[in-house]
Amino acid sequence: MKKRIVIALGGNAILTDDGTAEAQRQAIMETVRHIADLVEEGHEVVLSHGNGPQIGAILIQQQMADSEKTPAMDLGTCGAMSQGMIGYWFQQLLKNELARRGIERQVVAMITQSEVSSTDPAFDHPTKPIGPFYTEEEAMKMQANGDVLVEDAGRGYRKVVASPKPIQIVEAPVIQDLLDAGHLVIAAGGGGVPVVREQYTLRGVEAVIDKDFAAAQLAQSIEATHLMIITGVSNVYIHYNQPNQEKLGTISTSRLEQLIEENHFMAGSMLPKVEAALQFIEADSNREAVITDIASLKGAIAETEGTRIRYDVASPDMVY
Repeated sequence: MKKRIVIALGGNAILTDDGTAEAQRQAIMETVRHIADLVEEGHEVVLSHGNGPQIGAILIQQQMADSEKTPAMDLGTCGAMSQGMIGYWFQQLLKNELARRGIERQVVAMITQSEVSSTDPAFDHPTKPIGPFYTEEEAMKMQANGDVLVEDAGRGYRKVVASPKPIQIVEAPVIQDLLDAGHLVIAAGGGGVPVVREQYTLRGVEAVIDKDFAAAQLAQSIEATHLMIITGVSNVYIHYNQPNQEKLGTISTSRLEQLIEENHFMAGSMLPKVEAALQFIEADSNREAVITDIASLKGAIAETEGTRIRYDVASPDMVY
């Protein structure tokens, strides 16, 4: 049966020790082969992706080139730059892979804005480090101008910004139209560019949105049947890397909520992924979320691999 799937790709889908464009394209080529498998099976696909290393590099480049003639761009603009750059790679390479298989489909990458609330508590407690490292002297000057910086493991100081929750994907109606017309879409890269709404206008804000929460919001907005969060491991585990490590297969939402309360998942790692999965499913109990790695993507859709999260309904392999 045809499924509408939002795939949230982690940094491992792009990340490489070599930061050149060609090296990152090579990493993406392997990723798009797995995505093309789903397209070949007839599923509707929307891709979302991280941008952490790429936007970090852009911010450093902006700082190094900053001058009166070439002033550094703001964080939101840099986020849009990263969406365009990574979206271009995925758009071209996925189109090429589909053509190689004899599949004629249009692929489009969209610069996407994620609306957040100006009253989100995250704005009072910025925690997300971005950009280059600074000396203590540089950090003091920046703090005097209103920036917030923290010392980072003896390597220097880094600026931190808020990470609010997305409440709406601004371009969701257009994405819906493109899907209905049979096209493949790449959207909400890096969580989308964060904006706040002021009456009839949108305004960019200095923040970073978690890509998994943005993907969950996008999946809800376009009535996706599946949210697939791609990470570096094939399954979610409890007691990870301990002698009593336990792999999770199919799990109910109530059991997953219990595991969160028991602090089984780290805040900067698996926790936002399982929380985003729960957000997606709890808005519609007929939906399913999967957390797995890129190699297990096809098997996860076939329900043979990955951690599959479902609402609390009877299932022979469900973990309650």
